[in-house]
Amino acid sequence: METSEREVARRVRFTDVIRSLPKLAPDMPKMARGALGLATMRSGSKASLGRVFQDAAAKHPERPFLRFGESEITYGEANARVNRYADVFAQHGVGQGSVVGVLASNRPETMLVALAAVKLGAVAGMLNYNQRGDVLNHSQKLLDSTVFVVGAECREALDSLPSGEINGKVIGLAKQADRLSGHQDLDELAADASEANPPRCAEITANQTAFYIFTSGTTGMPKASAMSHLRWLKSMTGLGGLGVRLRTDDTLYCCLPLYHNNALTVSLSSVLAAGATLALGKSFSASRFWDDVVLTRSTAFCYIGELCRYLLNQPVREAEKQHQVRVVVGNGLRPELWGEFTERFGIERIAEFYGASECNVAFVNALNIDRTAGVCPLPFAIVEYDPATEQPVRDAKGKLRKVRTGDVGLLVTKVTNRAPFDGYTDPDATERKLLRDAFRSGDCWFNTGDLVRKQGFNHVAFADRLGDTFRWKGENVATTEVEAAVAEHPDVEQAVVYGVEVAGTDGKAGMAAIKLADGARFDGASLAKHLLDHLPSYAVPLFVRLIDEVEQTSTFKSRKVDLRDQGYDTSEVSDPLYVLAGPGEGYVPFYEEYPAQVAGGEVRV
Repeated sequence: METSEREVARRVRFTDVIRSLPKLAPDMPKMARGALGLATMRSGSKASLGRVFQDAAAKHPERPFLRFGESEITYGEANARVNRYADVFAQHGVGQGSVVGVLASNRPETMLVALAAVKLGAVAGMLNYNQRGDVLNHSQKLLDSTVFVVGAECREALDSLPSGEINGKVIGLAKQADRLSGHQDLDELAADASEANPPRCAEITANQTAFYIFTSGTTGMPKASAMSHLRWLKSMTGLGGLGVRLRTDDTLYCCLPLYHNNALTVSLSSVLAAGATLALGKSFSASRFWDDVVLTRSTAFCYIGELCRYLLNQPVREAEKQHQVRVVVGNGLRPELWGEFTERFGIERIAEFYGASECNVAFVNALNIDRTAGVCPLPFAIVEYDPATEQPVRDAKGKLRKVRTGDVGLLVTKVTNRAPFDGYTDPDATERKLLRDAFRSGDCWFNTGDLVRKQGFNHVAFADRLGDTFRWKGENVATTEVEAAVAEHPDVEQAVVYGVEVAGTDGKAGMAAIKLADGARFDGASLAKHLLDHLPSYAVPLFVRLIDEVEQTSTFKSRKVDLRDQGYDTSEVSDPLYVLAGPGEGYVPFYEEYPAQVAGGEVRV
């Protein structure tokens, strides 16, 4: 499974750190302030997102805050409008601890609504506007909103909710001349509202909840993850100040949905840390991405790993040579794509980070070292785990065992006053994520559910999610590494890998769902040779399914559950199926006797 590029991701060495220091010299004061803020921020302090935005608007009201296409709003204009929205919400009963549900697409008004809610000490509940019916109803019920702001463009989503089950006063958010019929319009209500800063904003403490961000729902109904002001502020100092380090004249482009933490937390906090400009994209489009970056005069952008791969799969465009981007921030950029991405698009610095909506710490690649999710100054450990139970392994004394540098293990993070776990709206779901008495009696650690490689010098590289890893022939198989190997074949555009049960065997065998590149035909012998050259035999998928499209959530996570559940059951699967007959034959059409042959040891790879 080792290639030279993946080997680089195994260790961060002293020489890597030393080589990075000269180029960091100009940014050292900003990095020092970021590290200090990250280490000293306390949950009881009177600090909040609303206060940071409000102070920035007072300091430089004429500076552009939001850019959307060719239009822009200054800090001063945005703050006045946020305050008018906040006044309307307060008139409808919104106060400290209330929830303002937000169901609207990417546009400036959506951001301003969220800022208005948090200025009142309320929680902005950011709903996924792609959801419909039971899933959306489940999510909005979790919020129990006092006010429910719905964009006119989300009328279909609103209409999919059962009559009489909507929580909160529905207020429409017009989109140009289009209004949400049957409901009052927010901008009309705000026309005569107060532009004064809400007095409550100055009293909000960092431990209060700012947002509810929903999990993607790839393995069940979405959960509402609580995002406190403290964690947002730590993102501003740790990711924004220490990692991204924008300048005041920078513009960061974000086309990720505002219900995603990479938009509302990472992008917004990085911009406010510098008093820079945030350029919002309507949505991600691989074909128009660089055109939007050039149009908005962006010098940075926020990514998800899959976004980077989509861009690399696009034909070369003139706009990708005209942009002014020098730094990007995001997570999930695979090691094998790192070099190609920076070289093709001329990116000087990648501020890759590791974090999750519910996680209490984050790692950031502050030193600009290739193929790492970076460093974290807060307590964490990488421990052994049991792939069968997906739980950490405890020794004879009931304590967790740490892995060696270079190895992959389960990431756990210590829950402290400086790094509290905000949890979910469901207390039982919150408790299930906690590991008590992990290393010492009375301690408490958060189980991230993520596998990372311990690289040394407090650096980690993301490896896989628990549940995506499976065990075959006594070996743990990381699906991300197998997916990367499959995707490297020239005939493959995209691949999803998962484990499937084979009766009469232990563990799960690998199966790959593959979308072929345009114009390509499936060559089973070629694919088998490629995978056997790049992977150990136990990691090579035994089953291949050809699919037309890899279904994904709106946050670019593949929907593996249905594929895994269907497996190779021909009564469930109408797509072409292939099986690995052997090194010489390669992949051949599926036949009913194959699983029994695998169980009987007749298939040798």
